[in-house]
Amino acid sequence: MRLTILQTGVVPISLSDRFPSYPEMFRAMFERDGARFDYEVIKVADGEPIPDAKSCEAVVITGSSAGVYETHPWLPPLRDFIRSAYTARTKMIGICFGHQVIADALGGEVRKSEKGWGLGRHTYEVLPFRPHFDLPRASLSIACSHQDQVIAPPREARVILRSQFAPNAGLAYENGAAMSFQPHPEFDDAYSRALITLREGRASQDVIDAANASMCQPSDSPLLVRAMSRFLAA
Repeated sequence: MRLTILQTGVVPISLSDRFPSYPEMFRAMFERDGARFDYEVIKVADGEPIPDAKSCEAVVITGSSAGVYETHPWLPPLRDFIRSAYTARTKMIGICFGHQVIADALGGEVRKSEKGWGLGRHTYEVLPFRPHFDLPRASLSIACSHQDQVIAPPREARVILRSQFAPNAGLAYENGAAMSFQPHPEFDDAYSRALITLREGRASQDVIDAANASMCQPSDSPLLVRAMSRFLAA
């Protein structure tokens, strides 16, 4: 299967000499799970043209520092692609910004949350969605880094991950071919810790301290990745 990664953001410049790109993180994530995809990367935020959704076998939309409410020239074509992919039932997964922009394109509401920064390892309640999201755990602890949130999901979306901080942290769509998540299963712990450090002075010290402490929890990212792999391959 060919997996098209729509790259909508980059690793912060101050960290780029220490960590791989977002597409490389996703590739390593799936390879650790044993998934075998052929990859193509479209640098959407650099203006590279987005392919016809019907020509794609499966799609992942990455995270980004951009907000869906901003005026980047690449956002309208990305929204058009998402709507076309949804209609064509092209397999599609969004992570963080990808989660938000899919919701935005399909009629949901996304904005910067009054709750502030979500950082570190957050724990989410799992609401099973058979057959592709029937996990053996009642909750998952996964790294996150965001201020924006899906405030109101699209009408055709069902919540499959939630927390008090992010009530719409995972969505599965009625067409059976789209799924998205606010946390970052592709981030390793070193990168997550580096992002926490990078937010010092932007997030409150209480949030920074809690985020650093949360990283002592074991990561459940492999369980989410396994569900994502099954979903894409089904």
